[in-house]
Amino acid sequence: MKTRVFLLVGLLVALGLAGVVSNFASAHPDGLDSVVRDGCTYDAADNKTGGTCVADRAADTQTADSPFADYGIRGIDNPYLSTGLSGVIGVLVTAGIGGGLFWLVRRRKPADSPV
Repeated sequence: MKTRVFLLVGLLVALGLAGVVSNFASAHPDGLDSVVRDGCTYDAADNKTGGTCVADRAADTQTADSPFADYGIRGIDNPYLSTGLSGVIGVLVTAGIGGGLFWLVRRRKPADSPV
């Protein structure tokens, strides 16, 4: 029983973080993006204004047109709702896959053993 409560509380915390706190993530480039942009200059709207850098060779991934690209859900105009829902869906899918894998590989007691 304690394990189920622990897992449920953990899932609820993860859903809360994904659905609410994810909207407060910084939109500024992280460490890797900063290194890749080294040598280029950008304006306030994040448009390249000059220079040469590794980011010049960047291209969209094959999943750029997917419904969940760019940390949001295509078709939902509210960015907070879009980001929050995509986070919640991501947590639920990950928990479902992880739970399903654990269920498949769990140890089972032999049928003839006493409980």
